Amino acid sequence: MRVPNGHRSGEIARNAGVSVDTLRHYERRGLLPKPRRLDNGYRIYPPEALERVLLIQRALSVGFTLDELEKLLRARDRGHPPCLEVRSIAARKLREVEQQLEDLTRFREVLEGMIRDWDVRLAHREGEAPLRLLETLPPNPAVRRSPLQALAFDQRRKRKEPK
Repeated sequence: MRVPNGHRSGEIARNAGVSVDTLRHYERRGLLPKPRRLDNGYRIYPPEALERVLLIQRALSVGFTLDELEKLLRARDRGHPPCLEVRSIAARKLREVEQQLEDLTRFREVLEGMIRDWDVRLAHREGEAPLRLLETLPPNPAVRRSPLQALAFDQRRKRKEPK
């Protein structure tokens, strides 16, 4: 239901592709201004709230965190455009991605070598004799922790965060 001079939370959530709980979360974090309330308690967000939620969603999709957005949007709302800080954060994220790509490349090389070694062992195995392949895992300090563990952790965390 459209309300003069604003939108109900369900309308904004639907149009932005988020849940009403996400709107409340953004509101608590200061990412969205506190909406006014109707007599029945329904929240009425200002017309520009939808654009703000869409902006937040786009920023999250390229790696900005809610903490970063909270700081940046607060500065913007106070009339202090955080352009240099936005650019700096994006550049830092690019460096992090480049490091992750290097780590993944090294990890891939270790896995390829390990699989080649295991293929040779398997090709020369007699019968069903155990080869204890896991015991042959390389103690390579360059690959102390699998980059895949970090990806799995990120996936678990995303499932727990409010949408």
